[in-house]
Amino acid sequence: MTLCLLYLIFVRLTGWIALLTRSAASKDAELLVLRPEVAVLRRQNPKPRLTWVGHAVISALARLLPTALRAKESQRINALV
Repeated sequence: MTLCLLYLIFVRLTGWIALLTRSAASKDAELLVLRPEVAVLRRQNPKPRLTWVGHAVISALARLLPTALRAKESQRINALV
């Protein structure tokens, strides 16, 4: 168990170090390669439709957020529309 945990930590750390040392050009190339894959995945998994129960749950959870955060999110959504 401990060995497995150490291995996972090591893999994560080396991945982060590899990301930090990459150039901007290689990151841009990766984005260009992955963009079509993301488009395919979006077509395969359409946006889920919420029922009235889902809307009620999301509304109730949103009420738990601080008022300042709700106002900021509301402004962001209105800017998109």
